Amino acid sequence: MDALSAPSALFQRIEASFLRQGMMQHLGARLLRVEAGLCEIALPYSERVTQQQGGFHGGAMGALADIAGGYAALTVAPPEAEVTTVEYKINFLAAFRDGELRATGRVARAGKRIIVTTADVVHVDANGKESACALMQQTLVPVPKTY
Repeated sequence: MDALSAPSALFQRIEASFLRQGMMQHLGARLLRVEAGLCEIALPYSERVTQQQGGFHGGAMGALADIAGGYAALTVAPPEAEVTTVEYKINFLAAFRDGELRATGRVARAGKRIIVTTADVVHVDANGKESACALMQQTLVPVPKTY
């Protein structure tokens, strides 16, 4: 890997935490992009993420949005901290199957004790067409890192 394609220190910090997420690993999620105040994660369609009618399960969409927002928050938290979700609210806009979901978390407000984020979840079909899937707002708090 050359210097231009090497992951940033911020990406590496978020990736180290992301790889400890057993659920995200089990579901096959991938960390796509990390910037200060932003994180994008992809979740491919598989039998692990479906509901009884074959579409992406709302729980999988919620988990993806929660993780994207959480890692966006972690980018603005102190280096010795992790973050934990206090609450989130999600609106499901449409159901999809096949392709993949992409959640982009963004920090709306970063305080010392509370961080508020949003996440947009879109469905990407085999042709690359994006369609709105869900919207989430979340409140997180920094917590001590225990690993």
